[in-house]
Amino acid sequence: MRLAKKSSEIQEGDLTPMIDMTFQLIAFFMVLINFSQNEANERIQLPQSELAKPAEGPLDYPITLHLTKEGSVILSADEVEIDALRPLLVREANVMELKGIPQSDATIIIRAHKATRTGKVQALIKVCQDNGFENFALRAKEKKGF
Repeated sequence: MRLAKKSSEIQEGDLTPMIDMTFQLIAFFMVLINFSQNEANERIQLPQSELAKPAEGPLDYPITLHLTKEGSVILSADEVEIDALRPLLVREANVMELKGIPQSDATIIIRAHKATRTGKVQALIKVCQDNGFENFALRAKEKKGF
């Protein structure tokens, strides 16, 4: 009985389909990634709270306001005092109107620095209410317990 000689050549598989699938998965996950960090501002250190919980789902029309410890408000690239916020809120309301979105669908997300006085947050909410905004969400960092 004769045995066939084993080939000394190394057999290699074609890795092209695996590499192609890997790049497709990377692109897929990049599209699905949570962009909530985009609303972050490095000057704002959120307070910790045991009651903080993640959002239940994405908001339809979020408007993020960053309240610094000095009391100024950052909206997009503009930084103004609370009293001078009205024109920026009017601009947001006009954009919503052009898109056909009712102003009541907007949610004002307030990210206040942990050293900001409560009265400043209340004043910010009051200015937003005076400009027709009704829904608010306050951001805090979840306090991890043992």
